[in-house]
Amino acid sequence: MKKRRTQLIKPRIREILSKILPPELVDLLPKHWVQLGDVLILPLRDELLPYKHEIAKVYAEVLGVKTVLRKGRIGGEFRETNYEIIYGNDPITVHKENGILYKFDASKVMFSPANVKERVRMASIAKPDELVVDMFAGVGHLSLPIAKHCGARVIAIEKSPYTFRFLVENIELNKVQDRMTAYNIDNREFKGENIADRILMGYVVRTHEFIPKALEMAKDEAIIHYHNTVPERLMPREPFETFQKIAREHGYESELLESRILKRYAPGVWHVVLDIRVFKK
Repeated sequence: MKKRRTQLIKPRIREILSKILPPELVDLLPKHWVQLGDVLILPLRDELLPYKHEIAKVYAEVLGVKTVLRKGRIGGEFRETNYEIIYGNDPITVHKENGILYKFDASKVMFSPANVKERVRMASIAKPDELVVDMFAGVGHLSLPIAKHCGARVIAIEKSPYTFRFLVENIELNKVQDRMTAYNIDNREFKGENIADRILMGYVVRTHEFIPKALEMAKDEAIIHYHNTVPERLMPREPFETFQKIAREHGYESELLESRILKRYAPGVWHVVLDIRVFKK
């Protein structure tokens, strides 16, 4: 991933922009950024906004990208970014990572660089004879590595019609049509019981609401990769305690195999992923 190329790039950017910006603003220029394919995501402080287009143009030219987005808030059911385009006019990019091609609209579809280790981990997590259900597929963030590198069969479910377009394209781009099938529905509407050897729950905040559906789809001794956000003060007992409670209410026991912190979600709140094996009572 091309990010944090500060040491070599920043002096050139500073040199050019020092001729354009007031001196007191030059030190406020972003020292870190995220590059996804040929699109740059740039965090800008409020003081720099009157010069956002001039700044974006220089970063684009020095870093060699076609479009620059101003980083903003992520929100809504589909975790949409709604980043502002401040240079160029095409936010659709193809980002290559670990041999996987991800095509998406970087201005609207979330693709977290901080989750790269988890995407790489998924590339070796499954066996070829497994059936994997990805309940929140997005553009194939977690399930494309499983289909491509593990050779497992994947059912990828994505509710957002806009994101689903890219999921379908990415299945074709990565030539995994023979083992990856996409559904544009709410995962709770998917008809399938006792089918999955492995389930991906790559969502946050409300993931616990979908545990009953995951259990319905899970085979006995299936593994669920359960993502959620949890306040630091409740760790380490959460979020496994909640998962275990809901599982028992639905006739399942659960075993925590591994717990990982992926990134900070908000002050005092972490995005974690648990690997959980579930057993029918």
